[in-house]
Amino acid sequence: MEILHHPGDCQRPGAGTVATLGVYDGVHLGHRHVISQVRAGAAGLGARSAVVTFEPHPASVLRPEAAPKLLTDGAQKLELLAATGVDLTMVVRFDRARSEESAEEFVQQVLVDCLGVRRIIVGADFHFGHGRKGNVELLTRMGEQLGFEVSGVSAYQAEARDANGVTAIDPVSSTRIRRLLAAGEVESAASLLGRPHQVRGLVGHGDKRGRVLGFPTANVAVPTERALPSDGVYAGWYRRPGGPRLPAAVSIGRRPTFYAESAMSLLEAYLLDFDGDLYGEAAEVEFVGRLRGQEAFGSVDSLVEQMSRDVGATRRILGAPPT
Repeated sequence: MEILHHPGDCQRPGAGTVATLGVYDGVHLGHRHVISQVRAGAAGLGARSAVVTFEPHPASVLRPEAAPKLLTDGAQKLELLAATGVDLTMVVRFDRARSEESAEEFVQQVLVDCLGVRRIIVGADFHFGHGRKGNVELLTRMGEQLGFEVSGVSAYQAEARDANGVTAIDPVSSTRIRRLLAAGEVESAASLLGRPHQVRGLVGHGDKRGRVLGFPTANVAVPTERALPSDGVYAGWYRRPGGPRLPAAVSIGRRPTFYAESAMSLLEAYLLDFDGDLYGEAAEVEFVGRLRGQEAFGSVDSLVEQMSRDVGATRRILGAPPT
């Protein structure tokens, strides 16, 4: 996949493009449904398929105090987009100046002048540009003048269990996935993402309490803007740079057995059947299944017994061989 940046790269492909645009946080099943139509449309026209996305998330610029937690960082989003088979992705830098740009200006400068767009495919309710005035109707009107077609795609729907345990078929959206993660429903979130939710961070030094208890953990510092599942214990996978996935029991929480209050939740991963130094390494953690919520135990022995059960449950969920 070719990666372009705007402002900066502006190479109008000779064969033109079929493009879609949006934040694409998570690159979930709904996103991939649209991209599959973009690729098919491009193949039919002999054009290049393109995704136009924005970095950083517009909400982080316009209303940072209420910006959503992100399902993917910029690098992961590009990796996931590349995996869809799209020919190119244009990353548009979003800032205050961009937020004041009209939808018409954006279409002319980015889609027409830089990408030579021949067809635009977006969600039927998609909005963009200053005041969110850009929509399918505006694109269609501009397309008639500038020579491109427009298709509005109905929202892709999928089945998932909500926070109350009720199964429903609803449109797939990044917002819906964030709500599932906030409720600890990592399995349902994965069914809409098309993969387990993953976070990345660096391994730092903790208080080494896990090592004393017989369960040394990697303390992964995840950027605060990333979406984490709710506090609890999960079965998941851990990946070291360039290495294979390793089974792990993952705790997210404030360690209530030892601390009455804690400023923030920590992500601690106990790697099954692993003995080595992880400090300072980059880590990727995937959440496969929720084991339980966080709780304060009456004694250290009770906590250790529960941690042993958590490891056993993790082995069963992940299919890891017993020791």
